[in-house]
Amino acid sequence: MAGFLFHETVFGPVMSRRLGVSLGVNLLPVDYKYCTFNCIYCECGWTHKKPANNTGLPGRGTVRKLLEKKLAILQKEGKIPDAITFAGNGEPTIHPEFPEIIDDTIRLRNKYFPEVNITVLSNASTLHHEKVFKALMQIDNNIQKLDAGTEDTFQRINRPSGKLSLDRLTEMLCSFNGKLIIQSLFLRGTDNGSVIDNSSEEEVTAWILRLKKIKPEYVMIYPIDRPTPEQNIEKISFEELNRIAARVNEAGIRTKVFG
Repeated sequence: MAGFLFHETVFGPVMSRRLGVSLGVNLLPVDYKYCTFNCIYCECGWTHKKPANNTGLPGRGTVRKLLEKKLAILQKEGKIPDAITFAGNGEPTIHPEFPEIIDDTIRLRNKYFPEVNITVLSNASTLHHEKVFKALMQIDNNIQKLDAGTEDTFQRINRPSGKLSLDRLTEMLCSFNGKLIIQSLFLRGTDNGSVIDNSSEEEVTAWILRLKKIKPEYVMIYPIDRPTPEQNIEKISFEELNRIAARVNEAGIRTKVFG
C-alpha cells in the first residue's frame, strides 16, 4: 500500500516533473494525510480518521518563520527555485489560515525571489469559501484537479467527502473565469472488482466538455508516478496521453503532457 508522506512543513527544493525546481510547503500534519478527497491513486495513501496522537497543523507563524529561513538560505547560496509550491500530505486549502499564509508567502517571495512563481495544488473542494477563492486568485499558478468527465467516475476515483458532486466542482472551477490551470491524472484498472477507466472514449469526451466550460489557461495531463493505495491500477502510456492531449488541443485548449 502507498503511503509517501512529507515529514517537514517546508521541504526541498525538489525536482518536480511539472513545476521544475520547487520549494515545497506542507500545511498539513507531517505524520498524517489530511484531505477532503480519498483518491484511489494518491501517493500519500488512503484518507483515514485523524489519529489521536497526530502532530496537528502548523500555525501561520511557524510556516512564515520556516519559509523565510529557507528562502534566506537559498538566497545566500545563490539557488533560485522555479516555484514555491503548496502541496504536501493532502489538501492545502483546508488549513484555517490558508489565506493569511498566502499573504505572508507573497510578501516573502517579493522580498527574496520576486521572479519565483507561487503555486498551489488543490482538489477544488474548498472553493466555496470566499477567502480561499480570493487567495487563489492572487497566486501565479492556481492548479486545480479535474480527473473525470462523469459523476460516477469522479466519485470512484476521487471519493470526495461530504456531498460534493462533479457538476458543483465544475461550477466552482468556472468561477475563476479562466485564471487557473487544470491538472488531470489518467488511469485504468479495477476498483472493488469492477473496471475503472477515465481514459475511455466516453470519459474523455465528457471531460473535454467540462474543460470547454472551465476555459483554463492550459491542462496538465499525467499518469500515476508512484505506488497507489488501490493495487489494481495501471499506468497510462505517454503515447496514449498524447492522443488525449491532441483532442484537447483540437478543442482550443492548450495542454502539457508529462510521462
